Formats: sequence, structure tokens, C-alpha cells
Amino acid sequence: MNTTPLEKQDQLEEIKSAQGYSVIFKHNTTCPISKNRRANFEKNVELLPQGTAIYFLDLLSYREISDAIATSFDVKHESPQLLLIKDGACTFHQSLYDISAEDTAGAIRSN
Repeated sequence: MNTTPLEKQDQLEEIKSAQGYSVIFKHNTTCPISKNRRANFEKNVELLPQGTAIYFLDLLSYREISDAIATSFDVKHESPQLLLIKDGACTFHQSLYDISAEDTAGAIRSN
């Protein structure tokens, strides 16, 4: 499954206007918890439906985009954090040790 770095505000607008599901994974590249959760997510990413857009945001390099995500999707900033976006709205989110591809796939199946 392809992943895309989230590095520009324009990409956030694309995510908001996209039909279907997108995943935003916000992580701190120096945090051991963040590294662990990202590795676990990537190990199981094939559980997500084919074609799900997945974006990774480096919080240290792009904090202003993280702030825009919190405002745009009305979700309190946490790190690491996963947001599931469907048709422009956040329908599911997790943070810290709760982040899992299995739960994200389950949220997609239940919507």
C-alpha cells in the first residue's frame, strides 16, 4: 500500500475534498512510542481496504499542518495520532498505544 508524506497545506484540502477514506498518521520522529506505533501500523497496513489513501505527518517538521488538522477536523492534537477521514470528516481517531491498523480497518467496515 502506498503512503504519502503530508508536507503541504494544499494536501490537507485535497484530503478534505476526497471521496472515500483517507488516513492521517501524525507522528514525532524522535519519540519511541511514535516510532513503535508507526512500525506496528505499517506492519499491518494491508488490513485496510485497497486504495485507502495514507498520509504520514512529521510533527516536528510540519507543526503548522498538525495545528490545521486539529482545527479542520475538530480533534484535539495528540502524538502519535491517527485520524480516519471519510468524505471530508473525521469519523474515527486514536492516539498513543491505541493506534492500530486492525481497529482502523474495523472502523472502515462498520461505517
